[in-house]
Amino acid sequence: MTEAYIIGAVRTPAGRRDGGLATAHPADLGALVVRALIDRTGADPSAVDEIVLGCDDAAGPQGGNLARTCWLAAGMPPEVPGVTLDRRGGSSQQAVHAAARAVWSGSAGLVVAGGVRSVSMVPPSDAEPVAGSRGWRARYGGRAFPPLRAAETIAEKWDVSRLEMEEFAVRSHRRAARALGEWRFEREVVPAAGLLADEGPRPDLGLAELAALEPFAGGGRLTAALTAEPCDGAAAVLIASADAVRAHRLNPRARVHHASARACDPAAPPAFAAATARALDRTGMAADRLDVVEADEGYACLPLAWARETGVDSERINPNGGALALGDALGASGARTLTSLLHELERTGGRYGLQVAEDGSQAEVTIIERL
Repeated sequence: MTEAYIIGAVRTPAGRRDGGLATAHPADLGALVVRALIDRTGADPSAVDEIVLGCDDAAGPQGGNLARTCWLAAGMPPEVPGVTLDRRGGSSQQAVHAAARAVWSGSAGLVVAGGVRSVSMVPPSDAEPVAGSRGWRARYGGRAFPPLRAAETIAEKWDVSRLEMEEFAVRSHRRAARALGEWRFEREVVPAAGLLADEGPRPDLGLAELAALEPFAGGGRLTAALTAEPCDGAAAVLIASADAVRAHRLNPRARVHHASARACDPAAPPAFAAATARALDRTGMAADRLDVVEADEGYACLPLAWARETGVDSERINPNGGALALGDALGASGARTLTSLLHELERTGGRYGLQVAEDGSQAEVTIIERL
């Protein structure tokens, strides 16, 4: 089996809802990172076999086949096909997995993967997708399983206190602000629509401010500050085979060591425990071999519960902050996180990095090795 190499990875800044990227069309955000990726890697766009993008809520400006639209909007060769995936918050991580598997199988040599999300132009839908399904009702009755309810269940199951989550959220903001101040994101970020840097981090955020917030549900632990704010953004990654690297004289920066996903019954979340255990077992790795860990911060309880389950010190998670500070561009968040993971491994000289995301009852795990 050939290796799946990471040749490059770029992202836009994370723009607040109705912020600096609010007027940027999703296709133009995607086109921007595609052009930057091709320019920075020196890849021949006509040699790309496919573009695979993640996008949740594929409606309105994000509708149709957004991957294909972004590629064409970028001025790229029209003979390259595109496909758009939706695995909610894991969409673009799954796009990277699809790209790596296409390369591993030998069916592709060069694949662009990534994701796009504009919450400003396409607000999250309030529609209940399972309403009216007889099969769903036969299995689960009238119950739905929104992410917030799953997060409260996880916080209770692992006894993650509100104070722990608030301390973690403050740390995320301060780490992200430090990363911005030290220009750690400079190599990975492509300015977009006049926005030069992530808009979300608040270095002045304190525990007293968080303690004053009301929980979403009576008796619950989660508040608005312990939930990642949906934001606008895009990210793209170039995956290549060994043959493509040689033929096009590309410079591999890392290889995809493992890519998998697992799910659980939505009535009994989470899936990240089984997903991570499976990934480490299949690679023969122990958690202490991981130099950098990027864990989903969609809700503050997720990385803390994951740390307890795996034995990883929570201080090691998200060294430059995560979605609680930067915002969560959902359909683009996996590729954004992988981009930051790669650059942090390069900055620190680490070898292995792991990325894990949870979206209610599904979890994705990616392990990369810096070269």
